[in-house]
Amino acid sequence: MAEASMEAASIPFEIASRISLVIFDVDGVLTDAGVWMSAGGRKHERKRFDIQDGLGLKLLESAGVKVVLVSGRVSPATTARAGELELEVYQDAGADKLPLVDRLRRERELEWDEVAMLADDLPDASVFTRVGLPAAVSNAIPLIRDTALWVSTRPGGHGAAREFCDALLRARGDLARVVATYVDARGGVGLGPAGRAWPKVASE
Repeated sequence: MAEASMEAASIPFEIASRISLVIFDVDGVLTDAGVWMSAGGRKHERKRFDIQDGLGLKLLESAGVKVVLVSGRVSPATTARAGELELEVYQDAGADKLPLVDRLRRERELEWDEVAMLADDLPDASVFTRVGLPAAVSNAIPLIRDTALWVSTRPGGHGAAREFCDALLRARGDLARVVATYVDARGGVGLGPAGRAWPKVASE
């Protein structure tokens, strides 16, 4: 698929409705792939995560879709972010993701077409070519981007994951319900500033 220029293509309902597990790569997908390091090495490593991405992952889980972070790089910053979001995270220094994801899939008794992945680079390829919904961030390498069924308009670490979460929820027909539940649970009661109603969230 060619890189989207204005708007990412819609995810077909027949594909989205089957998804029960979504794998998110971390570096380059949930971050911009940059790493700040001091003389202390990885112990003091810092990464930038997008807050809106994090909420997107939680909204996806609230719709009954399991979210798992899988990284080919062991990092305390990744562990901390996963803990903050209360998400499962698996890190393999050898970037050998296929055995791990295959085990997660089999433990949940899922077929590959029930798994989605948002990816950006070569360490993701072995899983990416097997999942039912391979999705890529806009700045993914050509091998990943051109194989994807869905490509974000935003780059990794800057809203691409949230864009994917919203697109998947919308394709499943869950987005409006999930957003309304989230807002209402926090006292919004479907209202925006000054008591005005929030615009209806498109579900198609």
